[in-house]
Amino acid sequence: MLRGNARFVAGQPNHPRQDVDRRAETAAVQHPRAVLFGCSDSRLAAEIIFDKGLGDLFVVRNAGQVVGESIVASIEYAVAILEVPLVVVLAHDGCGAVRAAIDGTAIDAAPLPPHIWRLIAPIVPAARHVAVETGAARADDIDAELVGREHLRNTVADILRSSELISSAVAEGRVGIVGANYRLAEGAVVPIVTVGLDADAPTPSHLEEQQ
Repeated sequence: MLRGNARFVAGQPNHPRQDVDRRAETAAVQHPRAVLFGCSDSRLAAEIIFDKGLGDLFVVRNAGQVVGESIVASIEYAVAILEVPLVVVLAHDGCGAVRAAIDGTAIDAAPLPPHIWRLIAPIVPAARHVAVETGAARADDIDAELVGREHLRNTVADILRSSELISSAVAEGRVGIVGANYRLAEGAVVPIVTVGLDADAPTPSHLEEQQ
């Protein structure tokens, strides 16, 4: 996936497995190489930024890549039924859901529609954590990039806490999880957190941050 992203960044994508033959090949069965759980942002088209084709990625998305029942169930399906060996959680800079969560920490914050608020509420703890750690007195002073990274780490941990199926697969060495950040301007995907790729008995406490 990183090689495909490098081609995308360089402006030299191969557009693999996107032809009529591939469409016919995958019509009856799928064998994706990875789950991609990412933000619904229109600028994060997974197959494009990783230069992948039909049947390569099992894609699950919502605004702000927030863990919920349908998200966990979809990832479990990919792990248990499709036997994918990799789960990629993809955040990005300039995320509107992260910005809304930060703005929601203000005392005088305007109320959001209830469904939107329930969606972004799990991001608010990351915003508050960054505010405390950096001494930000106002919502405008909270660093959105730091919040995005904190939320990404929380999301990976939430997936493991929410699903015995996924956490067991990671602990048994059948699945690895990578939390990465997509940089909109450069088009580059940067790994931030890895679980289960090199650890002997990975759990949420084995999160390793990559520079």
